[in-house]
Amino acid sequence: MRSFRIGSAFGIPIKLDLTFLLILPVFAWLIGTQVGLWVETLNQLWGLGLTAEPLSSGMMPWVLGAAAAIGLFAGVVLHELGHSVVAMRFGFPIDSITLWIFGGIARLTDQPENWLEELLIAVAGPVVSIVLGVISYLALFAIPVQLEAVRFVVAYLALMNLVLAAFNLLPGFPMDGGRVLRALLARTRPFAEATQTAAEVGKLFAILLGLFGLLGGNIILIGIAFFIYIGATGEAQQTVLSAAFRGVRVRDVMTPEEDLQTVSSDTPIADLLEMMFKQRHTGYPVVDNGELVGMITLDDARSVRPVERDAYRVQEVMSTDVKTIPADSDALEALETIQQNGIGRLPVIDVDGNVTGIISRTDLMTAFDIIKSSGRSEEEMTPSEQPF
Repeated sequence: MRSFRIGSAFGIPIKLDLTFLLILPVFAWLIGTQVGLWVETLNQLWGLGLTAEPLSSGMMPWVLGAAAAIGLFAGVVLHELGHSVVAMRFGFPIDSITLWIFGGIARLTDQPENWLEELLIAVAGPVVSIVLGVISYLALFAIPVQLEAVRFVVAYLALMNLVLAAFNLLPGFPMDGGRVLRALLARTRPFAEATQTAAEVGKLFAILLGLFGLLGGNIILIGIAFFIYIGATGEAQQTVLSAAFRGVRVRDVMTPEEDLQTVSSDTPIADLLEMMFKQRHTGYPVVDNGELVGMITLDDARSVRPVERDAYRVQEVMSTDVKTIPADSDALEALETIQQNGIGRLPVIDVDGNVTGIISRTDLMTAFDIIKSSGRSEEEMTPSEQPF
């Protein structure tokens, strides 16, 4: 998501995604065009005695729509702050809170695997929304009846905060309710297994929500359903990988130095391609006098026209911005670095910065398949990871 910072709270950066700037006026317009319907609903629900005519005339609907939309998303920020403050209480720093087209996201730098911690973090957001809803409802009794526009906005926010809490507690992993479900499942089973079960429930919920949105012509519900389905799938995969690679270091998976193939920077591109063909490798560290100076891949070599490959040298097309990883790093960290940078392999360095091996996406996936086949990813957590 492309976002920019607008402020901070409790030391947590608060950002707006560009999609939020699109959805905010849409929400304001939807509320403004339905002021009469909302007046009727709020009167029936709480007996406010609001008058529809002055609230739905002139520019008033658009003022009400804008105020209600801004208030609604302010409630979303407070909802996410609820998660964040509790997460920080348990020692999980928050990278940021971002408002986007489907609400808000609090980005934790790590994933709690203690079921009680996750349960408390998950329910904190809905609890904040419920408190906001109750406070807004009680505030209605203190606002003079003559201030109908103010009472309308406050009553709308009271209802919507309660709806937000209820909706988030539905079992649509990775929504709050799905995380509550995972936390409860993790009391009696491995965390990875609990995640997979919660993810399957979440995907089923997403399908049903998507069908409901499709039948009702509600594109927002369809979008939320898609987000839930993709999020459930992605987090389940990430959790299984984390469980499988727990305790596995880069040195356990890498191709060691004695088996490492390298090239020098003055190697002709034609010779490099011949080497790639014979050895079935598509990338090599470039080493001069024992020092890592770059990486060369098949795509780099292909960028040179065939008629020029005898004249061009590796140093002319290699990448000098080389990502490396220490040998004692977690294997999962290596995979995340590879994925985030869109590369196929990482040179592995020792404490002195010397190349001691290389680790590739293929190495990691092969190791994962072996570990998963051995049943390691399904083992119970150690007693130290259990809350009781």
